[in-house]
Order: sequence, then structure tokens, then C-alpha cells
Amino acid sequence: MKSKTAIVTGANSGMGLATTIELALQGYHVIMACRSEERGRKALNEAIAATGSKQIELMLLDLGSLSSIRQFAEQFQSVHEKLDVLINNAGVVSLKREETSDGFEMAIGVNHLGHYLLTRLLLPSLLHAPEGRVVNVASGAYKFGKIHQEDPHLTKGFNVVKSYGQSKLANVLFTRELAYRLEGTSVTVNALHPGAVGTSIGVNRNTGFGTKIMAFLAKTPFFLSPEEGARTAIYLAIRPEVKGITGEYFYEEKIQELKPHAMDEATSQFLWNWSAEQTGLPYDLELNKN
Repeated sequence: MKSKTAIVTGANSGMGLATTIELALQGYHVIMACRSEERGRKALNEAIAATGSKQIELMLLDLGSLSSIRQFAEQFQSVHEKLDVLINNAGVVSLKREETSDGFEMAIGVNHLGHYLLTRLLLPSLLHAPEGRVVNVASGAYKFGKIHQEDPHLTKGFNVVKSYGQSKLANVLFTRELAYRLEGTSVTVNALHPGAVGTSIGVNRNTGFGTKIMAFLAKTPFFLSPEEGARTAIYLAIRPEVKGITGEYFYEEKIQELKPHAMDEATSQFLWNWSAEQTGLPYDLELNKN
């Protein structure tokens, strides 16, 4: 039997690396999608050493660059005929306002718009799989999030709580809207809250600021290990009992009731259309629902 193929974004550390290792142990061909080649190579060697698998590969992907995302999708589809699992795991927290190479506010740009474009570009590959699954790593931070429709890039009044909360709410709204638009296909889409995990998410992508703080917090009893944090993502990726379930939000492998603002159809529609405009995609999906 030919192995299933999975992509894990942000796979060079933390939950992404833990997810990669577990999927490889389950027999998946895993593509580690990483921004840094140096960190990615180191993580690739670690994953191979931990699993003995010869089915793990590194592909470079910068979710803060639309051109990088398009190049990644094109390269993947030139080699792989299908994609069984896409785990949108990568995430950033910006303590001060920063922008991606395309001028997007960093958190909404990487955490949402980058994964929005990546997922839409890879939909043909997911539809070629018998049972394609999209797993979006969101956060309970969605509860205090708001989509700032008048200023999604937070050019005025920026703060880290507003930034991160908006991006995580966007993850949940995107999950529900995409699931709705994929109704009748073989592809399912679910989101999850991993819990409070000690990872490098709070570390500045360029300067490394926050490394020591996050390393300290990761050792406290209040934080889960990356392996513990990855558990629900892996559950949604591989477990047979999740087959056919879509548009849901999970925590500790159980469906959770969402706050009303995360189910608002008007906000969801705005976010979808705005995201399509920002990433240069048409509003509607072109699907072969056979």
C-alpha cells in the first residue's frame, strides 16, 4: 500500500516537529515545510534519527511571502499526485507591529493569510486523496479576538493581544467557511486549540528576541510539552473516528462549542472575500466534487 502524504508547516521545532515525528512513525510520508533551511535541516535530521523513516523531506516555505507559498505549492504538485493531510501549524506572535514581505501585519499575514493561500492552492491535491484532511492549529485566544474589518492590518492602535487574537479568530472562521464551501467533497477541515504549549511562537522571527523567556516558560508546570500539544492535531490527522467530521473546533480530542462571534456568518464572509483579495485569488472555489 502506498503511504499517505502529509505536510506540516512550521515543522522545524515545537509542535510541528513533534507532529512530524509522530506522523512518520505512523507510516506517513511527511513534508516538513520550514522557513529556515538551516533550522529545517537540523530538524529533519532529528526527525529521521527519532523515527528511522526514509519518508521525511524538507521543503522551504515562508508563510510571510506570497511568492514563496506559490512556489512551494507548485513544487509539491510537480512531484506528488495527492495530499492526504495538511496541518497548518506554523504561527507567530508579534510583540510590536511588523509586516510581512507583502506588507501584511505579521500575525494576520503568517497565521491566517499565508495558510489561507497555501490551503487553497493545495486543494486540488487534497481532492485527489481518498480522504483529504485540513487541520488548522488555532488557539483559545480566538475568544478575545475580533476581525477589525476597517483596519485588518492594524495600522492604528496595534497591540499584541489584538494582533494575535484576530489571527486566531481568523483561523476558526476560515475553518468553518472552508468546510462549508467544501461540502459534498472528500475533504474535511477542522481547527483545534492545542493548549498552553511551551514553544518558540513568541520568539521574534528575525532577531531571536524572546528565546530565553520562552525556554524558561517551557519548563514550568503550567505549559504542555510539544508532544502533548500536538496530540489533538495528530488525532484529527489520522484517527478513523474523525472521518466525515468537518467545520469543528477541538480541544483535547473533543469537539468544543464555539463562542457566538466565531460563528458569525457575515464576519466569516467578509474575512473570506478580503483574504481572497489580499492573496490574489477568486472568491469562489473551482471544485471537482466527484
